[in-house]
Formats: sequence, structure tokens, C-alpha cells
Amino acid sequence: MITASSPVSGAFGTPPAANADALSRLLALQRPVIMGILNVTPDSFSDGGAFLSPDAAVAYAQRMVTEGADIIDIGAESTRPYGSAVAVSAAEELRRLELVLPAAVRMGRPVSIDTMKAMVAAWALDCGAAIVNDVWGLQRDPDMANVVARYRVPVIVMHNRDAADPRIDIMADIAAFFERSLAIAARAGIRRDSIVLDPGIGFGKTPEQSMTAIARLDRLKTFGLPLLVGASRKRFIDAVTPAPPDRRIGGSIAAHILAVERGAALIRAHDVAATVQAMRVMAAIGASV
Repeated sequence: MITASSPVSGAFGTPPAANADALSRLLALQRPVIMGILNVTPDSFSDGGAFLSPDAAVAYAQRMVTEGADIIDIGAESTRPYGSAVAVSAAEELRRLELVLPAAVRMGRPVSIDTMKAMVAAWALDCGAAIVNDVWGLQRDPDMANVVARYRVPVIVMHNRDAADPRIDIMADIAAFFERSLAIAARAGIRRDSIVLDPGIGFGKTPEQSMTAIARLDRLKTFGLPLLVGASRKRFIDAVTPAPPDRRIGGSIAAHILAVERGAALIRAHDVAATVQAMRVMAAIGASV
């Protein structure tokens, strides 16, 4: 059993070269990179509790690999973008991950650890995870940037806010947040070319602001970094056409196609098979022009 007091020896270690280069190899394919979502939590907004059992979680990870996921993104603490998320201890997060993440790593796809805690990120990287996905963009845990720098792995920096404010210019807010995150990364010694920017659809945003972030995604190209969009099953879809989270596949795909057209290089999705199919058909039609 892993506990919060377990040593994190890898925080000072050297990562396998394969981990450091995992994302760059995928981006070199010149097609949207599909990140499949695996929540090992009881309270995620879309599928809370479905994969709490390690056997169910591992089976679902394998299914996503079969369906064409390029990356498996595993999270053990719900961040519920619409509030009411229940914080968990590092020990509980690790307990949920300990039988799942190493098994996913053995499937041969890069694994991303979705966590706000530097200790959890370091443990996951020790186990072979290749990417850190921080929903607070290096701005919540002061040790996160140092862990990423020591392991020399890619990091996904997501925009977030404690609460939505409909009065603000959301694109200006996202840009200012990224500037702060990039300054933190530079001070820690994180290579700029290992950073991915995520506008955080649904996080600290009204539904209208989430749609604006997708519609104006190309404005973030000025950072010169790969962009990730995770619009999958988010509430803004319900605001347009009411549906529960597991029945928002059409809206998710529509948003992701528009995001790719506006510059997204990575797509984070719950419904991997449908998303892979949509991206391939979009590419095939585009090649026929």
C-alpha cells in the first residue's frame, strides 16, 4: 500500500528517454492526437464511479487503446469543472492509482497523470507515466514545476479559475494565466518545447465563455505551443441542446472538430472510438479537396 509518507525517489531521478520524447513523437504525426480519459474516482461529472474497481479501470484503458487512443489520461481526484468537487488526500489518490496506472503503462501507450499534486505526479512518473496534466497550470502546488523539470517530461498547462465571472474577457484571462504559468515553468527549468496549453473548457467559465474559448482558440497560437482542447461532455453542450453528460457525444465531436480547425493539436475525450472516427473522416474529406 502506498501512503502519503512513501518516499518519492524518482523526483530526483532521470526519466527514460522514451518518456521525455513521447509527446513530440505523437505531434510529429501531423494529425490530432487523441487522449482518452480514465477517471478512477467516485464523483467525476461524466462517469463517476464507473471505473473505481481496478479491474474495470484496466479493462477500460485497454478498450481505449484498442479504439485508437494515443494517450491514456488517468486521474484519481475529481476536479468537476462546475464546482462541488471533493478534495482527496494524496494517500487516497495514490491508493486509487496504484493498481491501475502501472497496468496502463504496460499497454504501451503513453500515460498522462491528471493531478494537481506534485507528489502524486512524481509517483506516477516513477511508475512510467510520460506526461503530467495539471488542471491548475503549475500554479496550485509549488513543487509541481520542479517535479516536471526534474523528470524532463511534457506538461499540460490548463487554464483554471476558482469561479466563473461572466464580466471578464475570457481570452485575455486565459492569456494572462498562461503567461504566469510559462514564467513559473521557465524559473523551474522546464523546456518551453515540452509544454502544451489547454484553455480549460468548462473550468471557471460560463457556458458562453467555454464556447468563446473554442471559437477563438486560434488567438492562443501566438504562444507558439501545441494546444489541447477537452470539450468532451462539458456543460456548454447542455446549454445549447439539453442532454445528460453521457448523451453529449454529438456536441463533443462538433466542438472538437472546430477546435482542430482552429489549431488544436490534441483532443481529450471520453468517447474515444467516436472521436477517432470523426477525426479520420474529417482528415479524409480535407484531403479530397
